Amino acid sequence: MPFLSRRSRAALLAAASASLVAAALPADPVPLGIGDPLFPHLGNPGYDVLAYDIGLVYQGRNDKPLDAVTTIDARTTEPLDRINLDFTRGTVRSVAVNGLRAGFDTAGEDLVVRPVGRIPAGVPLRITVRHTSDPAGERDSGGWVRTADGLAMANQADAGHRVFPSNDHPADKAYFTFRVTAPNDLTVVANGLPTGRSRSGDSTTWTYRTEHPMATELAQVSIGGSTVVRRTGPHGLPVRDVVPTADRDRLEPWLKRTPAQLEWMEQQVGRYPFENYGILVADTETGFELETQTLSLFEKRLFTDTRFPEWYVESVMVHELAHQWFGDSVSPRSWSDLWLNEGHATWYEARYTEDHMDAPLEARMRNAYIRSDAWRAAGGPPARPEAPEPGEKISLFRPVVYDGSALVLYALRQEIGRDAFDRLERLWVRKHRDSNAATADFVRLASRVSGRDLTSFFDGWLYGTKTPPMPGHPDWRSTAPAAS
Repeated sequence: MPFLSRRSRAALLAAASASLVAAALPADPVPLGIGDPLFPHLGNPGYDVLAYDIGLVYQGRNDKPLDAVTTIDARTTEPLDRINLDFTRGTVRSVAVNGLRAGFDTAGEDLVVRPVGRIPAGVPLRITVRHTSDPAGERDSGGWVRTADGLAMANQADAGHRVFPSNDHPADKAYFTFRVTAPNDLTVVANGLPTGRSRSGDSTTWTYRTEHPMATELAQVSIGGSTVVRRTGPHGLPVRDVVPTADRDRLEPWLKRTPAQLEWMEQQVGRYPFENYGILVADTETGFELETQTLSLFEKRLFTDTRFPEWYVESVMVHELAHQWFGDSVSPRSWSDLWLNEGHATWYEARYTEDHMDAPLEARMRNAYIRSDAWRAAGGPPARPEAPEPGEKISLFRPVVYDGSALVLYALRQEIGRDAFDRLERLWVRKHRDSNAATADFVRLASRVSGRDLTSFFDGWLYGTKTPPMPGHPDWRSTAPAAS
């Protein structure tokens, strides 16, 4: 369906907030959330963010705080005496609400703003926060990632608010503008399209804007000694890759594969959903790659360490590309819907390797089936994952949400047939483009496309502690975990 109107989005957010939190914000500063079962303090009730304008000043040191101004345009969905924003790891210098200076406190990882007077429901809200953005936190905790020559971002799942004040939950997507000032010898790239560049003395300010709404976890800003490599994808789509200048020629054999990968994905699910695409190669070690919107983040070593086989590298590239449809354009309504992101990205990664690298999908799915019961025991079923370990938020990304969730899609295709499954996939990304969707939405759509109620089928595959029998493969067995 088309992008939801602002009024519709506000109504949905208000309804979600009302069902999960008290209608009135408390007078004392306390951390709030929208009730996500995995991240209870992420997001905030009472308003719908429409746009972020984020200004950053980088002085050339990636271990020093950046001066920053974040302006949030929103609309209230209920009367507010206090406005909670997700923000930590920075110093707040001042806050203004609709042009009037406001008081503020901190509570947990929330910035609690005290506007002058109560703000009624249904009115525009502009919040301007002058603050610092500190990249010097724990290396594996997310937010800013320090590279060999600058910075990049890795905000999934709950780290966007370690960079800028926000409503840091994918349920509240918004448009973004980035204005980043850096020394003249550095290159700045961010999500979306460039809209301006101005030089003043020894620094340059770069401006980028997104043409589609984006979740905070998908924001990306790269600052460093980089080269931007440009080429053209399907339908004239701009493709820009951001790479360390010294590695530009070495990386070219990988970079040039993206247009063909885009063409293959479009053959599976339809037109690419954004204004441009490309990969950001960062000289750092994160232990993961990340589908930041329009500019996927990759560690340099993935492409330069010869111990990674060619088929593996290209499959990871397709995995992050597939996320642009599944997770970025169609974002989860809650973090328990993560299987829709990772299961689909893994599914198309596996499909691509089958089509191009003689790696049969059925063999991979049978291997996943063998391990599925153990994965469910260790991390919960695909659509009811256990919360991440305290202080280890990345532990949410377990095998059950990757191959364990791709296995659900394989079972669905076995159950309803390839033609119906392909129609479902195309309709899913078209119907929910630029918006959010939940597991229940996928179940309803699959039932509609297949012409029968699939609720019972999905209950077992998505919520069962044991893996159901695989349609068409009654001989497959899952190995139960050993008793502790």
